[in-house]
Amino acid sequence: MNDEGGGGDCRCSGEAQIHCNHSSGSGSGRESGFAFVRLHHNPGSGCRFSKQHAGGRPLRQPVGGRQQQEQAREGTMAAGGADEAQAPPGAASPKPPRAFLSRRSGGPLLRWDEVPDDFVECFILSGYRRLHCTAQECLASVLQPTNETLNFWTHFIPLLLFASKFCRLLLLRGAGDLPFHHPALLPLWCYASGVLLTFTMSCTAHVFSCLSLRLRAAFFYLDYASISYYGFASTVAYYYYLLPGLSLLEPSALSRYLQQRLGWHVDCSAPIAAYSALLLPVAFALAVACTVACCKSRSEWCAYPFAIRTFVFVMPLSMACPIMLESLLFDLQGHNPTLFVYFYRRYFWLLVAAFFNVSKIPERIQPGLFDIIGHSHQLFHIFTFLSIYDQMLYVEEGLQHFLQEPPSASPTFSSTVGYMLLLILCLALVIRRFLNVQETCKHH
Repeated sequence: MNDEGGGGDCRCSGEAQIHCNHSSGSGSGRESGFAFVRLHHNPGSGCRFSKQHAGGRPLRQPVGGRQQQEQAREGTMAAGGADEAQAPPGAASPKPPRAFLSRRSGGPLLRWDEVPDDFVECFILSGYRRLHCTAQECLASVLQPTNETLNFWTHFIPLLLFASKFCRLLLLRGAGDLPFHHPALLPLWCYASGVLLTFTMSCTAHVFSCLSLRLRAAFFYLDYASISYYGFASTVAYYYYLLPGLSLLEPSALSRYLQQRLGWHVDCSAPIAAYSALLLPVAFALAVACTVACCKSRSEWCAYPFAIRTFVFVMPLSMACPIMLESLLFDLQGHNPTLFVYFYRRYFWLLVAAFFNVSKIPERIQPGLFDIIGHSHQLFHIFTFLSIYDQMLYVEEGLQHFLQEPPSASPTFSSTVGYMLLLILCLALVIRRFLNVQETCKHH
């Protein structure tokens, strides 16, 4: 899962300075000075990288293109060599971050000021791959220490684990004696497709995001769409495997509870029937709306994209609120302890993941130290995986109860796979629209 975006997407608060020597040739002489990189907070526009010379003159930032990057590389090598002795009195000679060492020894890594603005991540100063890498170079980079390497592996390894798990459940008779095409397994197929597609698109976006700017945007749009697709697939699994077993959705049980606790004499059959009828259509509309919001968050005008994306990622999870209400109103822990434990542990992992995604800790505390290992997006991936793993455990438990006591409403192709295919079509139209808008803006 990705929640990245450079340039206009770099939003955070706080301030940090990274000092470095700067030199430039002027005729036959050389002019040295002291420059610094400042990560500053600007209300309404968020965190921005800026460079300023000690004498007040701005330093030019390459914005892309191989010629500009080569010039930046030459300037960096010159600054790191002869100019260390020309630093101002009292200024400590800086020690380059470890990611810079690979860069200076001939590796492919670049600094934040050597890549296009859209690549720059807040508080990540080095370890960037160059723009217009080939597909072979992108694949090779997963074995090299870049700032995207662990973003890939923290989702690729879970992808393999989930693929083996769903293979056992659906193809190796892990769900009983049912054949893989049995209608009772259709919601599980939908859920499996959502989980696997989400991890696959995240891995693809992180690996191939440096092919070109247009492909980078396309991959991240697809990643946002896959997360919405997963959210709707989870709702389909809840609808058939978990919600029918809740006392909250039994009209007689809920009516009796309201009468005993509140003294209300209410027939709950109509509201519950309306909820059951509207759940999937509402979740469908929410998935499309969340994709639109995430795609819009990559625009320049968006002040807090990480917070917006985190919010819209959480919105589809609200479809599970009946399970939470069940634990508050009825004894969920007593009659279904597996669902109770894994459900709340899942939401704990989600809260931790959201914290790292929005706060940009730990790289906010020490910019440059966590460029390769340990930055917030990697932690976000790890805790997201833990949350989905717990979800899969209680969905599997719900499947076993569903097979033992089939409810009156059985899954159909149109209410499961049909919904998923229609959602794919709608999400494809959304992505196409945003890519066309982006192309139109570039031409103007």
